[in-house]
Amino acid sequence: MNSEGQLTVPSGCPAGTCNGCTFHFLWESSAACPTCTEMDYHQIEGACKGGHQDMLYVWTEPKLCMGGVPLPKKRTLACENMDFVVRLSASVGALTAVLLVILTCYFWKKNKRLEYKYSRLIMSANKECEMPGADSCAVMEGEENDMEDEVVYTKPSLLGKLKAIASKGKKERYENVQLNSSHPKALVWS
Repeated sequence: MNSEGQLTVPSGCPAGTCNGCTFHFLWESSAACPTCTEMDYHQIEGACKGGHQDMLYVWTEPKLCMGGVPLPKKRTLACENMDFVVRLSASVGALTAVLLVILTCYFWKKNKRLEYKYSRLIMSANKECEMPGADSCAVMEGEENDMEDEVVYTKPSLLGKLKAIASKGKKERYENVQLNSSHPKALVWS
């Protein structure tokens, strides 16, 4: 079909008229189509092979334009292979994870040494100063002293130390002391 077009009759009325009075003609011409613009084609990116990537341009289907902007030619661009970037990222991530594990082990071991030294210091401090004797006793005068109570001081655990540090600002400080009694009917208050 050329730009002048072609004159035809509708297919429903082969004589050009369906009722005998009104005639219909169809003029088909490419000149009636809009001109092509950049919106009438799209780009297709090829895969990156050997550091090169092809860019191909094709018309959007169905093509409803004529003339205007021509279709751009195929271009080849330089590209980076993503395999290298992925391998580099995985290597850096693995190295960081190993470094974090090593640092965690180092600080854990250092903390254990400090905890051991601290417990030795507390034990040596407890040996030097004895607890003073009680001024009064719970046994009333005239009662037999068959109940012997013993005060046992237990070393606070790591969890107990953390709780003590957390409650330091509350002004309430308690110390837990375990009472062991040799008398089976002794009452224990907690």
